[in-house]
Amino acid sequence: MTSRLLIVDDEQSLLEFLVLLLSKEGYEIETAPNVTEAKEKIAQNRYDLLLCDITMPDGNGLEVLETIKLQQQDPSAVIMMTAHTSTETAVEAMKLGAYDYICKPFDVEELKILVKKALEKIQLYDENAYLRKELENRYTFSNIIGRSARMLKIFATVEKIARTASTVLVQGESGTGKELIARAIHYNSPRSTKRFLSVNCGALPDNLLESELFGHERGAFTGAVKQKQGLFSEAHEGTLFLDEIGEMTPVMQVKLLRTLQERTVRKVGGTREEDIDVRVIAATNRDLEEQIGEGEFREDLFYRINVIPIMLPPLRQRREDIPLLVEHFASKVGRTLGLEKVPFSREAMRLLEQYDWPGNVRELENVVERTLALWSGETISAEDLPRAVGRATPTTEGIVLPEDGIDLEVYLDDIRRQLMEQALERTGWVQTKAAETLGMTFRSFRYYAKKAGFKGRASAAEARRPDTAARSTEGQADS
Repeated sequence: MTSRLLIVDDEQSLLEFLVLLLSKEGYEIETAPNVTEAKEKIAQNRYDLLLCDITMPDGNGLEVLETIKLQQQDPSAVIMMTAHTSTETAVEAMKLGAYDYICKPFDVEELKILVKKALEKIQLYDENAYLRKELENRYTFSNIIGRSARMLKIFATVEKIARTASTVLVQGESGTGKELIARAIHYNSPRSTKRFLSVNCGALPDNLLESELFGHERGAFTGAVKQKQGLFSEAHEGTLFLDEIGEMTPVMQVKLLRTLQERTVRKVGGTREEDIDVRVIAATNRDLEEQIGEGEFREDLFYRINVIPIMLPPLRQRREDIPLLVEHFASKVGRTLGLEKVPFSREAMRLLEQYDWPGNVRELENVVERTLALWSGETISAEDLPRAVGRATPTTEGIVLPEDGIDLEVYLDDIRRQLMEQALERTGWVQTKAAETLGMTFRSFRYYAKKAGFKGRASAAEARRPDTAARSTEGQADS
């Protein structure tokens, strides 16, 4: 997109020269000969860069600077042009928000470079603003998939605590979306315009983790060739996400506790304390209270980080969300593959809902992506799913023993009969394949099939198969 410039100067010959010079660089140029006209143009148009003389007959260039800063919500670069005798005013202009100033008479190449750098800064600001907006949109509550009662309760909690600066501990199995919740808290908080930084506490040895969190001075240890800012300092006024905090060693737990208590950090090898204002969100897939009992995690640190606890349920405990998640991931992957719609058969969706998902939402996303990458057809069937999902066994979660009890043998026989019938239907009533689908021996399957009354129907289906008929004919010929 072509950058739009406004040049303000009461010297007509200079205006004409600058228009000629900068038009050749590909910029769209407008001019104003005085402060009054410049203000009128700024009120009606948006400019990427303003080149403005400081001293003019009807006012001061600083008035134009103040006008563009007030009236344009999007930032514009401002370069002040000044004679050597008024450099003090130019410095004052920079204090008011000007990008830079240049003295008349100026070097042509110097001016072109200055204009280019000022526009690059504005472009970088626009790109950062766009990316930040994208992040904010991505981590709104509406974009975190889940309509189960447990997830809706978590969303309500997150929405309330986002406005505070309290420390949060997010607990849950691997793949449940702990970082997603942490980002949602940050991007819906007053700190959203500041940085969100994260570190995996179990991925680094103590010396590297200490340097990563607190920074180090030059020469603090072998390889420390220059000073380094730590994540606590870089996340000042923002949020720091400490993932897998349960993996942190006792030595690092002590150092982290001190930082959280004092709200100060000291670089490795340094002597000066630095004040910090950082919201900490910690996460773990471990049972920290159990670790406390075993002496692996400090109780005082636990109470320091567990100000607001959030427990994310595993996917198997919110199965009603699985169809929503499948639809979301299928739509996301489908766009990259050029697929308009990705329909799942009823049987395929039933298997996805039935599977226990030990890897939780992350595993579900991977399964959907892999299935779509290998799929070719009109509908995704049970056969298109990975073998582990296709052979999923019913879960016992949610099963409640009636008050008057049950006949367990009858109950189990009924479950076995239902699964055997589904396996036979899926395999075209071929008993050998149905037995393999259920992980049973053929002899065992045949016994229970006969007991359930499937034998006659299965035998008829087998007899209709061409390879079965061929074997039967061969047997007759041999006899």
